[in-house]
Amino acid sequence: MQNHPIPLVTDPLQYRAIGMVRGIYKPQDNDNFTRGALIDSKGNEIDSVLLGRVITLIRNHVSLEKPHLWVVYPRCRNNQNLHLQITGIWEPSTLKKDLMEKETLNEPSIPKVDSDDLSEGDDYFSIRGELVFTKPEDKEVVIKIRQKPRNQQKKALPFKVNLKGEVPINYLKHFISLNVRRIDYQLLIEDFQVIGPISQQPIKNKSRKNLKN
Repeated sequence: MQNHPIPLVTDPLQYRAIGMVRGIYKPQDNDNFTRGALIDSKGNEIDSVLLGRVITLIRNHVSLEKPHLWVVYPRCRNNQNLHLQITGIWEPSTLKKDLMEKETLNEPSIPKVDSDDLSEGDDYFSIRGELVFTKPEDKEVVIKIRQKPRNQQKKALPFKVNLKGEVPINYLKHFISLNVRRIDYQLLIEDFQVIGPISQQPIKNKSRKNLKN
């Protein structure tokens, strides 16, 4: 049973970008409920979108008048602006009993423990991926995240997450695990662990198939 909104790492080279943000979700409008903003305690409005698995949960069980601890996937729009994909909510004390009795939703939508408190605190993010850019003097870091394809027919494209902090340039092309904290609209590195170099596989040219008329 999962007792944390961020699952344990099952592979040393497991890519991921996931975090927790406390705030009030404000839909763009009644006709566009899935797009809106997360408003934190400082009044910062972070562009957000609801993923399918959590929409029913919010409509039926969650009051949008008060703040909640949301489970989110970070993205960077236009390579700079922070954008959040909301995938779940962590509030076992009020959601567990009702949800477990009435619905079956995918993790991490349904919490399975009784405590709302997390040792990492609010605005914690776990970022794991390849270091593709670092500029220590300007505290600029870019991590590439590779996604698993949802089906065999479509190839999942990698994406990049921009962070603020210092990572030595000699760790370029290395797989790194980072503990990150959101401050306003930026993701700041608290600490990191270098897992190892990324093995570079040779690119094979695919033979073109002749199209029949």
